[in-house]
Amino acid sequence: MEQLTPKQTQELRSLLQSNKTKLEQQLLDAESATGVVTLDQSAVGRVSRVDAMQQQSMAVSTRAKAEATLRKVLIALKRMDGENFGYCSQCDEPIQFNRLKVQPQASHCLKCQDQLDHI
Repeated sequence: MEQLTPKQTQELRSLLQSNKTKLEQQLLDAESATGVVTLDQSAVGRVSRVDAMQQQSMAVSTRAKAEATLRKVLIALKRMDGENFGYCSQCDEPIQFNRLKVQPQASHCLKCQDQLDHI
């Protein structure tokens, strides 16, 4: 496998910046959905309360996933400023450009990621 070209690196930086912006906006939008569920007990039935609590639970889960992905994106952007972006953090082999196009925050090659997924 080959090193990333400057053009590929710039394309991936743009993808990461775009992902960062989208995730930050998603987290801002989710703030109200993850707050405490308050309903007027006299106007809303039990089913509506349960539904509201389930929606809140899903919003909390979605927010946690977005926060985790944002952390990975920020780490990848920081790695871009160094010499180790595009290299597997486990085996130190180059990560394929096609993998990085799909998941620019990836820090492992497919082989190492597969091994980690099966532990």
